[in-house]
Amino acid sequence: MTTCQNSECPNGNPPSRLECPTCNKIGIRGSFFCGQDCFKAGCELKNHKVLHNIAKLDPNAAGKGSSPETVCADGTYNPFPNYNFTGPMRPVYPLSPKRKIPDHIQLPDHAIDGTPKSTRRPEGNPRILNAEDIEKMRTVCRMSREVLDLAAAAIRPGITTDEIDEIVHNATIERNAYPSDLNYRKFPKSVCTSVNEVICHGIPDQRKLREGDIINLDVSVYYQGFHGDLNGTYPVGQIDEESAKLIRTTRECLDKAIAICKPGALFRDIGKIIEPIARSNGCTPVRTYIGHGINSMFHDAPDIPHYAKNKAVGTMKPGMVFTIEPMINLGSNWNVDHWPDNWTATTVDGKRSAQFEETLLITETGVEILTAAPNKLTA
Repeated sequence: MTTCQNSECPNGNPPSRLECPTCNKIGIRGSFFCGQDCFKAGCELKNHKVLHNIAKLDPNAAGKGSSPETVCADGTYNPFPNYNFTGPMRPVYPLSPKRKIPDHIQLPDHAIDGTPKSTRRPEGNPRILNAEDIEKMRTVCRMSREVLDLAAAAIRPGITTDEIDEIVHNATIERNAYPSDLNYRKFPKSVCTSVNEVICHGIPDQRKLREGDIINLDVSVYYQGFHGDLNGTYPVGQIDEESAKLIRTTRECLDKAIAICKPGALFRDIGKIIEPIARSNGCTPVRTYIGHGINSMFHDAPDIPHYAKNKAVGTMKPGMVFTIEPMINLGSNWNVDHWPDNWTATTVDGKRSAQFEETLLITETGVEILTAAPNKLTA
């Protein structure tokens, strides 16, 4: 039986029988609540109401008229059975309820209503951090690395991406920190889990990882008023050589780009380093998503494109902190497709994609990798 889908259920999300009538009418399975109060509250959730909106635009998209085989014996289902997916990946719903944040945790400005309140600095004028702020960035980035490594250690065939989300959420809370992804522009989970052809922003759900998959975990932590951000792509069991080469190529793209970072270097030159490496290995960098400044704001100036002949503005200076996070697709197509959940970005040809990300500090003499493993702090 499906548990109550209200993320704020006061009864602890027990097995429930009260079904959302709209979902029942349009063929969506799994929208159950334990009582009228939870039904009224739960139906205000974006990740629930989006299914209704999709059905209004396309009565078949949310499952109306679909065969019973779209609902599995365990109660899971694909909420978009008639969507034209570009590859074999499918969402596996229902999503688990929103995870709780203890009252003592300091919240970022988007935590309550999903909307960041801080104003982004003008393009080309990245923030220069003082010594106190840099120490706070070191702390939160170290935490972010610890959380990512804990989650990565759990990767195995059979684990669900939702279980990985729970690991990330709990590990972050244990550090008295907040998972920056949670409710950022209404993102419903505490980590992005992007599998196979999913480029980025995959929403953790009930899909079990399978032998031969690759998965990117994108972890962001908020602590003492500052954000840390990093990600990595990992094999699930034994993977084919093409996928392994993709992962190696993506890591090389990031490492070679980091190596040029120092005072006076141009932000636009990062993409000039990355694209030739990707192309020479039969891959291409995504252009839709870019690296960014990060500090007390989750996303700030500068913009960091990962492709050649870009028009990024600005020069690196001591005290600047930003991410480099190349997303590299197999083949020559860098375009992006989006699932109807408004988040999940995939390759348009169904080929696999990988990504690595580090948060970097420009020092007086070079660069410090704030999110690096302890044995690799500078480049």
